[in-house]
Amino acid sequence: MATKPIPHWPGRMLGSVHVRSTPGGPAEQAVFVHGLAGSATNWTDLMDELKDTVTGHALDLPGAGYSPEPDDGDYTVAGQSRAVIGLMEETGPAHLFGNSMGGAIAVRVAATRPDLVRSLTLISPALPDLLPRYGPIRVAAAAIPMLGEWVAGMMRMVPAEQRVHATVSMVWADANAVHPVRLSDAINELRRRDDVPYAGAAMIGAARGIVAEYFRRGEDNLWRQAARVQAPTLIMHGRRDRLVRPAMAAKALRTFASARIVLLPTAGHVAMMELPQVVAAEARRLIGETRLGNAPLAS
Repeated sequence: MATKPIPHWPGRMLGSVHVRSTPGGPAEQAVFVHGLAGSATNWTDLMDELKDTVTGHALDLPGAGYSPEPDDGDYTVAGQSRAVIGLMEETGPAHLFGNSMGGAIAVRVAATRPDLVRSLTLISPALPDLLPRYGPIRVAAAAIPMLGEWVAGMMRMVPAEQRVHATVSMVWADANAVHPVRLSDAINELRRRDDVPYAGAAMIGAARGIVAEYFRRGEDNLWRQAARVQAPTLIMHGRRDRLVRPAMAAKALRTFASARIVLLPTAGHVAMMELPQVVAAEARRLIGETRLGNAPLAS
């Protein structure tokens, strides 16, 4: 069996969100943004790989993980982006990472606050796709008024173990590769979330927020936002991703001003969890390239 994974990083409230950080690290900062139904713990292993390169801060988005629901009930990508910006105003300019929905949020942050983003690393970002896969169609169904609430209620009747195994089978290329400790962590966390009164509303609200981005037009469209990003950008896709088409990498390469694409043949939707050493090596390369500076270090 693989070596027992490290414990999740300690967390604290920072402003309106709960944040897990690697303690006592380098001066350079990094901020990590999880996807739909995820949490800061999605980044634990990658943060460990990078702890000698950057001091990492992974937030629980509003309503997710240990973060409270937002006062205004805003779970849109714009609303979630404001929470990330609030954290980055505390850390100072940082290397920004995002996975899935977190990738969409990170794109909006990088486009609207370039002063805060030294580099951008996107792992299977949920950018609008005219040919969405089965997973995004399920998210869209859950976002339908009334149906979403019904689905959420029905799902809570399914044992936590079964729900976690179903999720892992969807997002990992090889579900058997997940360490039993990480499975246990996820099951215990889901049981805790089942007792959080706003958990269902947060999930449905975030799902509706990301679905709305697929239909947004005008200057706020995420692809138009992507074209405004000036930070050096790394985009990583798993070839075995069941949720986001790896073929979208070609459009990303044409759209971002300064991008490098990495396709991972054995990864699924959460490469930072599946292959943290590989993702860290590529991220280190990007971080090293930016050290001459596209944004000042925090003082």
